[in-house]
Amino acid sequence: MANDVVLGAAMRSNLLSLQNTQRTIDATQLRLATGKKINSALDGPQSFFTSQSLNNRASDLTRLLDGIGQSIRTIEEADAGVTALSKLVEQASSIVNSARDELAATDGEARMVGNVDLRNVTDITAAAFGTTNMAAGDQIRIATTNDAGAQISQTITLSAGDSAYTLAAKITDQFADLANGEIKASINAATGFLEISSTGGRSFKIGDVATGTQITTSGYNALGIGRYVELESRGTATFASAQINAGNTIKSISLYEAPGNLVDVGDTIVGSTFTNASGTTVVTGITATETIRFQINNGTAATAALTAATTWQDVIDQVNGNPAFNTQVRLGWDDNSGQFTITSLLDSVENVSMILTTGSSTAGRTFNLGLGDTLGNLDPFTATSVALTGQTFENVIGFNSSTEALDQYSKDFNTIREQIDALVEDAQYRGVNLLRGDNLTTFFNEDSSNRLVTEGATFTSDGLGLTVANFISSEAIEEMANVVFQAQQEVRSFGSSLANNLSIIQTRRDFTEQTINTLKAGASDLTDADLNEEGANLLALQTAQQLGVTSLSLASQSQQSVLRLF
Repeated sequence: MANDVVLGAAMRSNLLSLQNTQRTIDATQLRLATGKKINSALDGPQSFFTSQSLNNRASDLTRLLDGIGQSIRTIEEADAGVTALSKLVEQASSIVNSARDELAATDGEARMVGNVDLRNVTDITAAAFGTTNMAAGDQIRIATTNDAGAQISQTITLSAGDSAYTLAAKITDQFADLANGEIKASINAATGFLEISSTGGRSFKIGDVATGTQITTSGYNALGIGRYVELESRGTATFASAQINAGNTIKSISLYEAPGNLVDVGDTIVGSTFTNASGTTVVTGITATETIRFQINNGTAATAALTAATTWQDVIDQVNGNPAFNTQVRLGWDDNSGQFTITSLLDSVENVSMILTTGSSTAGRTFNLGLGDTLGNLDPFTATSVALTGQTFENVIGFNSSTEALDQYSKDFNTIREQIDALVEDAQYRGVNLLRGDNLTTFFNEDSSNRLVTEGATFTSDGLGLTVANFISSEAIEEMANVVFQAQQEVRSFGSSLANNLSIIQTRRDFTEQTINTLKAGASDLTDADLNEEGANLLALQTAQQLGVTSLSLASQSQQSVLRLF
């Protein structure tokens, strides 16, 4: 064409070489700028797509790594909860042990706790109170022992207008003013129940007013303490009485055959006379053909038939040999102290009756087994001598081993229960609570086929079996001790399981991080450029470009020589 520029073959060849060099320079500069030798599928489809696949898996694992990290935090929160929970359970165990020590260190206190709210009762002698068996002038007699073990008693006389608070104050004041505060009474501020208790581990009895009118069983019921009352017999006479023993074991005084000679369990009981340490007769007049019946809660009974050769051991063996009786109450003997014992084994044993049945006439009889005050009377009142002809003589004693200290331990234990529930409620992370029974699933690969399930446990107080405490006896305390021990084992075992799962997840996290690095390194191997090599290439290409320009200039000089012809 007229406008075409005519280039010689040498120039055209040099120009083409320069163009190729420039394209190579441009590609090299792109590799240097991006750091990759494969920037698109056009640069190398196999390497490009393989690298893309490796990077995609690395990206998926990176997202899983976030979930693994959150699982670690969830388990760490649960582990912190287990650590705190272990401390609370250990504290509960310490409280139970303290309650056990308290029970072992004291005989307890005899205590009657009512079950009727008396806070709004303004006059317990009024018929509107629900009974006509408590009127002005009626009497309640309470007897116990002083520090020397001798019998003491106070008679409380009801007055018109007496409230439950007035009655409690009268009981407390009379023993404080006329004795040494051995008996105290109060109205519980929270429940309104009447509480009458002893101090110093002594027993006490309500009832058996010597003269005057005593309240009846229905009167005791109205005051809320009727469940403690039993009808005792003195020949043909019966009366309402409630005797409460401090502790779960009734012990006789030390019995002697003669001064300095303690009674042995093998000594005969029939026809024998036993004294206290001072030589005062305590047990006498028990004859052959009679029967002593021991009865639990006016129900289950065991008997000991007496013969001329019956010993204390025979009585114990006959009664303890009754399988219905010996699981609830057991008789015993301490040869070292010469003491006869009756022990309550269950919380359900409220009282034990000791009943002497006779078929003969014995004037001036009393019946006791050396239990009670320094004279060996189970009944802390002076026993009235009566003639028993085909009648019975019955004494009833109730059990109570609760003390104010044990009540406080129960309260402290129940506070721990509440805090355990509160702790478990708070031991959650992002809505997952392993201590409340939730499970945690941690995934380790892209298709979720590899996983670890961390199973939760219910560690509320109910879940651990920690019921509301009421430390009223050794049985209740030992039962709670076993429950707390099992709770400790469960919490420790769960903590060990959490630590194991946490270690596994942390190992998988480290492995996943290494896998991600390997995948990214593999992708880089396929697509990343060697910058040192590319830099050397660019330098060589720039040199070749300069040489090409020089060569093109030389080629053009042959055409310039034509100008010299003109």
